[in-house]
Amino acid sequence: MFESLGERLQNAVNKIKGYGKITEENISDVTREIRLALLEADVNYKVVKEFVNNVKEKALGEEVAKSLKPGEMFVKILKDELVELLGGEKQDLYTEGNPSILMLVGLQGSGKTTTIGKLARMIRKKYKKNPLLVACDVYRPAAIDQLKQIGKELNIEVYEEGKKDPVEIAKNAIQYAKENLYNYVLIDTAGRLHIDEELMTELKNIEDTIHPHEVMLVVDSMTGQDAINVIEGFNEKLSLTGAILTKLDGDTRGGAALSIRHLTNVPIKFIGISEKMDGLDEFYPDRMATRILGMGDLMTMIEKAEEVIDQDEAMKSAKRMQEGKFDLEDFLSTLKQVKKMGPLENLIKMIPGMPKEVKNVKVDPKDMAHIEAIILSMTPYERRHPECLKATRKQRIAAGSGRTVEEVNRLVKQFDQMKVMMKQMKNGKMPF
Repeated sequence: MFESLGERLQNAVNKIKGYGKITEENISDVTREIRLALLEADVNYKVVKEFVNNVKEKALGEEVAKSLKPGEMFVKILKDELVELLGGEKQDLYTEGNPSILMLVGLQGSGKTTTIGKLARMIRKKYKKNPLLVACDVYRPAAIDQLKQIGKELNIEVYEEGKKDPVEIAKNAIQYAKENLYNYVLIDTAGRLHIDEELMTELKNIEDTIHPHEVMLVVDSMTGQDAINVIEGFNEKLSLTGAILTKLDGDTRGGAALSIRHLTNVPIKFIGISEKMDGLDEFYPDRMATRILGMGDLMTMIEKAEEVIDQDEAMKSAKRMQEGKFDLEDFLSTLKQVKKMGPLENLIKMIPGMPKEVKNVKVDPKDMAHIEAIILSMTPYERRHPECLKATRKQRIAAGSGRTVEEVNRLVKQFDQMKVMMKQMKNGKMPF
């Protein structure tokens, strides 16, 4: 997400770092690049104008002029302004009710039904709540079946009454949740291809009847500037408490995310980063700003690791690394755990200081599967002692894994290089 915007802003930042001092002339060059980058990313032009003026004004302030490293001060100003633009402080999900009630709304095709499943999963896993999904989209063909399928996949109950009145269904679902000890109710509502009076009246009636603690709007981030019109349309009729941006893993320019809070005052609370049920992240303005500026996002990476990685296995591998005993058995175990954290190229981008050429590397999931197949075709002894892998053994491993001898050689060579890199890191010498 935001690759193109991030690259343009990072180029501007690199330029300012080369200046011994900041003047009105050189800051104008840099802010012009920033303005163009934001406009090309489909950020609203009023937002761009205000943002650039704020950056320029602060960059030419007395504090920067007196700074020993004006370039670094400028980067801090740019980051702080981006954080503010994205909403400032993270907005938490309401979880104090018994039950807490969340109503999900949005246009048809925005990914609403899939998103409510992702939300229910997160609410159960992170907040330790017992969620109930409610099917109130009685118009779209197969909407109820889709929600029931998601519920089955997640082992979360779905309350439904077929094609009855959505207001009554929502009201009955709250009562059902109270009687059956569900402490978080998520209501999936109907969408349309456009905002119309009939849709809004129905949603307003549901809201007035059940008084939800959260009314969250699902917005397809690929709709660009029109996302602002969608939010304003819903916000006029409903008491929106937040927005969820979906499809941020797609070919989106990111302008909607950078404009929403400033233009509508509706906070972004979650972002959809993949189609999988674990593909929903809480939205942290400060973390997103550092990622856009190429500074990495270690906190999100750590949280992902804590969620999926076996701590005992990780500690065992780390200890063997420190002792210089890390072998292909350990490498296979680490590879399996890293795969649980999502696409490798996404993780690489979260590491601060990683060179651009490394960040832009595309990792084919099939390559990971091929590596696993090669290692699994080795005997336990060979995995523990990769130095014993001579020509005849490599031929047998290649045949057993359905790969070529060249691929086996490449894996062994890369593993040897990785061990050298680990040794350098242990000695305090970073390889980049």
